[in-house]
Amino acid sequence: MQNAKRILIVDDEKLVVQALTQKLQQAGFRTEAAFDGKEALAKINQSKPDLVLLDIIMPKLDGISMLKKLKASDKTKNIPIIILTNLYSDKKVVQALESGGTDYLIKVEYSLTEIVDQVRKKLQ
Repeated sequence: MQNAKRILIVDDEKLVVQALTQKLQQAGFRTEAAFDGKEALAKINQSKPDLVLLDIIMPKLDGISMLKKLKASDKTKNIPIIILTNLYSDKKVVQALESGGTDYLIKVEYSLTEIVDQVRKKLQ
């Protein structure tokens, strides 16, 4: 597990974080969680993860604003960011991808196993 890829899960829904944490750890990843955008930025700057799973609707700093901050920094701009949200609107999808999101997944349309598969694909 020492060389395992590190995934930061950013979501204000504790049950979602718990489920993703368990599934990703079972798949051999190391995980860390943040429950709002400000906490996530601090954790990313402290220990750069290999990939971020990012919700859009969160307290303190929403996912799109956080994504823009990450992509504006040379230190964090190359971290793959998978938007993982239940919010679906063409405008938000376009905004997230134009802001630097690697992919946009609707939570209810993907099983935990499929999300883990997407994480693996992005890290190859």
